[in-house]
Amino acid sequence: MGPGTLDEVLRDAVFPYHPDLLVGAQTRDDAGVFRISPDIALILTLDFFTPMVDDPYLFGQIAATNAINDVYAMGGTPRLAMNIVCYPECEDMQMLRDILAGGLSKIEEAGALLVGGHTVDDQEPKYGLSVIGMVHPNRVISNGGAKPGDVLILTKPIGNGIINTAIKAEMASQEASDEAARWMTTLNREASEAMQEIGVRAATDITGFGLIGHLQEMAAASEVEVELWTDKVPVMREVLDYASIGLVPGGAYANRDYLADKVVYEQEVDGILKDVLFCPETAGGLLIAVEESRADDMQQALQNRQVPAAVVGIIRNNATGKPGTIYIRPK
Repeated sequence: MGPGTLDEVLRDAVFPYHPDLLVGAQTRDDAGVFRISPDIALILTLDFFTPMVDDPYLFGQIAATNAINDVYAMGGTPRLAMNIVCYPECEDMQMLRDILAGGLSKIEEAGALLVGGHTVDDQEPKYGLSVIGMVHPNRVISNGGAKPGDVLILTKPIGNGIINTAIKAEMASQEASDEAARWMTTLNREASEAMQEIGVRAATDITGFGLIGHLQEMAAASEVEVELWTDKVPVMREVLDYASIGLVPGGAYANRDYLADKVVYEQEVDGILKDVLFCPETAGGLLIAVEESRADDMQQALQNRQVPAAVVGIIRNNATGKPGTIYIRPK
């Protein structure tokens, strides 16, 4: 569901308040966080979707990674997971076994436990997880803590949404498909550990609303403005080529339309690159806002864990009175 539709659905929603609800739905964060003791808070999230690749085991891995990474975005450790399954009973059950096996492989890699799930007979396969993680209440990382002067670091290249579209059109090269699969099955555990080691202001992971969409959510929740440097954003191989021939998912245009009044182009940006910046991602990297004085240490901590680190922008003061505005230009 696109952000505009979601806004319409939730327009009149009244979100609950509780002193132990540390992160709720108001800021559109990656997960909810509830304190259950002075030393423990629970992180709760869920995510599921339809297949974007033909290999059922790989699909299971991607879907599980996408869900588990929400916990890492909050600075937490995944502990428990439950399967969410929609699958037609008339189809081959071996395919479903492979999907579940792929998901379980990532749950185990994260050090979490699979404790059950729920299945529904449906015409179209869907799979994902609900996940519970844990974090110290004082070490929760939300999307709402960014401050002016903070440096923005991205830990994965973008573009897998466009590669997935090329795969469905049977136009993606094996090299591009393999690269996208590698990133979509990479847990953000090491990047999350680096955040906890250094200490950061805010973070979010890049998924369905694209780089610009999730950056805008961070800016709005933090009541700041953001400057994004287009020439510093890492992009997967062949993505610009596929985008140039129209292999762009519809979600990119829904994201761009919704954010039209929240984005300012300070310099001209190529239209193809615009599509990539707004394109939905699956199991994308972490976007981290870190105090400028700690940015070098953050990059080193990521490098020590073999996590790529691209500095892609800075946080600005809310000078215009329009918090959440994204200013886009080359550096």
